[in-house]
Amino acid sequence: MDRVHLWALLVVGIALLFFSLRTPPIKDKILVFLLKAYFSTFFGIIVVEAKLLEYPVRFLGPYFKASILFEYFLYPIVCVYFYQTSYHSRLPGIIIQCALYAAALTAVEVLYEKYTDLIEYHRWTWMHSFVTIFVLSFSVRMLMKLIHKREQATRWEDGD
Repeated sequence: MDRVHLWALLVVGIALLFFSLRTPPIKDKILVFLLKAYFSTFFGIIVVEAKLLEYPVRFLGPYFKASILFEYFLYPIVCVYFYQTSYHSRLPGIIIQCALYAAALTAVEVLYEKYTDLIEYHRWTWMHSFVTIFVLSFSVRMLMKLIHKREQATRWEDGD
C-alpha cells in the first residue's frame, strides 16, 4: 500500500508541476524549484545519514537512503507555489505564508509517519520538520527577493 502512496504522490506532483509552470514568470519558478532541490539535498542526506529519521519504503531504495520523491520533486514544487502566492507579499505576509506551508507539509509528514512506512522518526520530531521546512523555504524565498532586486537594479543601470 505504501508504494501506491508513492505513485499517487508522484502523479499529484506531476500535475502540480504542470499547473505551476503555466503562468509567468516561468524562469523564476524553475529557479525556485532547482534551488529548493539543491538545498534539500544537503539537509536530507545529513538527516538520514545521522539516522535522525529513515525512509523504509522509497523510490530507488537500493540507490538512495533519502526520499528523492520528497526532496527533489514534491517539496520543490510546494516551494514554487509558496513563491507564487507570496510574490507580491511584504515580509510579514511572506513569514505567515511560509509558516502555513510548513505547517501543512509537516502535518502531512506526521500522518505519513504515523500510518505508513514511508517515513520513520528516530531522533526527529514534527517540530524539527516544521523548523527545517520553514527555514529552507524562507531562505529560498529571500534569495529570490535578492535576485529580483539585483536584476531590477541591473535593468535600471542598463536603461531597460
